[in-house]
Amino acid sequence: MSQHKEVKLVTTHQLLAMKQRGEKISMLTAYDFSMAQILDGAGIDVLLVGDSASNVMAGHETTLPITLDQMIYHAQSVVRAVKRAFVVVDMPFGSYQGNSSEALRSAIRIMKESGGHGIKLEGGAEIKDSIIRILTAGIPVMGHLGLTPQSIYKFGTYTVRAKEEAEAQKLIEDALLLEEIGCFALVLEKIPSALAKQVAEKLTIPVIGIGAGPDVDGQVLVVHDMLGITKEFKPRFLRRYADLGDVMHDAVQRYIQDVKGRDFPTPDEAY
Repeated sequence: MSQHKEVKLVTTHQLLAMKQRGEKISMLTAYDFSMAQILDGAGIDVLLVGDSASNVMAGHETTLPITLDQMIYHAQSVVRAVKRAFVVVDMPFGSYQGNSSEALRSAIRIMKESGGHGIKLEGGAEIKDSIIRILTAGIPVMGHLGLTPQSIYKFGTYTVRAKEEAEAQKLIEDALLLEEIGCFALVLEKIPSALAKQVAEKLTIPVIGIGAGPDVDGQVLVVHDMLGITKEFKPRFLRRYADLGDVMHDAVQRYIQDVKGRDFPTPDEAY
């Protein structure tokens, strides 16, 4: 535990230094105070307030329905818990595409109202103007290429991206562009390992993978998937570190039995 006694905030500068010295970056999603407190206390480097909240917290099939107000609510809850981790907040679908003024307004709202440390946007050249506009306001931006879940209806499937030469080439160009305009880091989702390795080697900024193999600068997973709270989602890249879904299910069943069997509360548990 001693390594966590001196709490030092993780910054974009430190993330860059971690890449330079070859230290891998750990990143998980968080959407609420209690979970964020546990993850931060365990020593996670980056917490992503993901628009995956749309799926795991709200039960939607895609990330598209979640609103800016809802993302800010989740981000506020996470930021209140954090003492060390760098908190990145996803900009939801519709809050930045196609209009750089709207993008800047959305990003400023997230930073002012949530206290988050940076934001993440999906896409490359097509959202360049929005990213530049946000960066001019001094807001750190993390890029996201490969499988971009907000574009699910364009892709039509959640399969691996950039397997074809043309798409792989565009991904490399987009990655270089994102670094050049000033993004502090990049997420690569569900692309071939060899391509991810190539991108991580070409870029000086940290590259975080999800289903992008081992040769990137860090890894991110959805916390509910990694803890085994969600059961249906079983992609190849997911490693379950616990089966909390089963643990919680059993605990609730024992509680129900104790209540119905009049074993809870006992005289010791009453006033």
